[in-house]
Amino acid sequence: MSRIVDRCDPGYRAWIAEAIRLVDADANRSADTHLHVFPLPPEWGIDLYLKDESVHPTGSLKHRLARSLFLYGLANGWIRRDTTIIEASSGSTAVSEAYFARLLGLPFIAVMPASTSPEKIQLIEFHGGRCHLVADPSAIYEESRRLAAECGGHFMDQFTFAERATDWRGNNNIAESIFEQMRLERFPEPSWIVVGAGTGGTSATIGRYARYRMFQTRLAVVDPEGSAFHGSFADGDPGRTAAGSRIEGIGRPRVEPSFLPTVIDRMIRVPDAASIAAMRWTSEVSGRSVGGSTGTNMWGAAELIAQMRARGERGSVVTLLCDGGERYAGTYGSDAWLAGQGLDIAPYLAALDGFLKTGTMPDVTR
Repeated sequence: MSRIVDRCDPGYRAWIAEAIRLVDADANRSADTHLHVFPLPPEWGIDLYLKDESVHPTGSLKHRLARSLFLYGLANGWIRRDTTIIEASSGSTAVSEAYFARLLGLPFIAVMPASTSPEKIQLIEFHGGRCHLVADPSAIYEESRRLAAECGGHFMDQFTFAERATDWRGNNNIAESIFEQMRLERFPEPSWIVVGAGTGGTSATIGRYARYRMFQTRLAVVDPEGSAFHGSFADGDPGRTAAGSRIEGIGRPRVEPSFLPTVIDRMIRVPDAASIAAMRWTSEVSGRSVGGSTGTNMWGAAELIAQMRARGERGSVVTLLCDGGERYAGTYGSDAWLAGQGLDIAPYLAALDGFLKTGTMPDVTR
């Protein structure tokens, strides 16, 4: 007689179905994010767009990732009705995961560097999460695993699962949304899409989708100083390490498992002072408050557009407005903080002002 091991639990399956319904209902309530035109001189023949991810319910691009990670964990059977969710995060992913954990009635702990902005910590706590701060940013992974083992929880591990949890072929992912929204523009197929690398999930999704749909759009990934990604891309060493980034949400002290260099066409290293200058400049020119990682994106986009102009090319460039500047009022928005960090943004602000007038970018990044 056959021996049967039956682990079917109708009650648990019913709970999973309800949990997935709740997560999907949240997505259904949220209209797709807007694609804004950034004001460039029309005679350039180049259009720049910012996809505004700050309008998600939790205010950032990471809302998409958190939704995907929760669906992935539920479908895999890793999350149950009493599971404590734990995440290693520099802030915005934790804010979004705290939101979804509360939606499902689950405890949430964010393991974060002690340098994380107070504004993000307050947002996590607002959504019912608890913050566990560590002095060494590189220790957040092992500390998350330790806490998960200690309480029988689930470590979401965005840095490993970001590129796996998102359906890169479509399902209204960010890439499909961009190309659909560009369909009626004068240059509907972007010459470049510019994103940062934090987990690597967004660049993996966009790079795969563009190839899958046979677009010729190139993918540029901007990387702040202190991050390991750019050096690894340059020399092909996946074991690269670095000090870590001051620009929250992007840049990492190690090359994360979700980072896929093979789908990237170009990487651009951006100084922190340039990122912060571009953050402030973008907010002033566009009238939309943006955060530091958006500044990094915009510096890279400006460099690419200046190069297109020098070659006489026409076309479109799309980048992401990742989150709002209010999350960084005490850091990137503070002149006192900049002085304490020894950052001088004046040369970069001058370069960006000159870019709008002439369409050229001086090399001030060395």
